[in-house]
Parts: sequence; C-alpha cells; structure tokens
Amino acid sequence: MTPTSPENKRRVAIYPGTFDPFTIGHLSIVERGLTLFDEIIIAVGVNDSKRSHRPTEQRVEHIAGVMRCYPQVRVISYTGLTVDAAKQEGANFILRGVRTVADYEYEQHLAYTNRNISGIETVLLYTLPELSYISSTMVRDLERNGYDTSRFVPGEQ
Repeated sequence: MTPTSPENKRRVAIYPGTFDPFTIGHLSIVERGLTLFDEIIIAVGVNDSKRSHRPTEQRVEHIAGVMRCYPQVRVISYTGLTVDAAKQEGANFILRGVRTVADYEYEQHLAYTNRNISGIETVLLYTLPELSYISSTMVRDLERNGYDTSRFVPGEQ
C-alpha cells in the first residue's frame, strides 16, 4: 500500500444544505456520517432562490456551537455549486440525508449530475424513522405559530 493509494486517502465529505434551522435530523446524519468519513464539512449554502429566515452567519455560528465537541467537523458557508465548494475544501464525497421517496428522486438526479461534472460521489443516508417527519420547514412553521421547537433543534455544546 503506497501513501497515495485509495486505502490511505482521507475520506472527507461535504454536507450541504441551507440548514434554516439545523435540526436533530441533520445532527443525526452528521453523527452517523462520522462512522464513514474522517472529516465532515457542514456547508451552509447561500441560495438566492430561497428566502432564508436566519442570516447565514447566524446559522454557521449555531451549527459550529452544536458541533463544538466534534473535532472532525468543520462548518463553512458557500455560494455557487456544491461540487465547487467540495473541491475548494478538499472533500471527495457529498453527504446527503433522505427522508422520503421524493427526496430520493431529487437527490438521485443531483448525484448523477455532480458525479458527471466533477467525479465526486454522493453518499445518501436515510433518516432514522423516528426523525423522518422533522424538517426545517416544519420547525419554521411551528416557530411562526408560537410553538416551542427546542426538541427539534439541537442546542450548542
């Protein structure tokens, strides 16, 4: 085995999303992903076509606080294509979570495209069944209507 052989290459995944907010479902994907990857880069995407409810900097800071006890996790923000951010950060995988069949079909098309244009593989992890109903949209809706969402959003460590 040589130093440049695939067996010695660090497995670095970028986990992209808007994370508005970062939920316990997202945290579960990261924690489970750490069993597969040496490092995970949580990449908060700045997407002009989505109206974010929290500023990017606030989302990055919150996630960094949640992940403080995980030295193998970094949190960044990025604009543009995920594959470009992955290359810039040295990631050789894209990590994504899947809750529903609709998520799977959407992610399948993205994975094919990303692999075709960059060679970067996508790894899909299915959300744990007990967390599959949790989405950032649901959490925002509950917040807007005055409900306590603390059980759906991880606190800082």
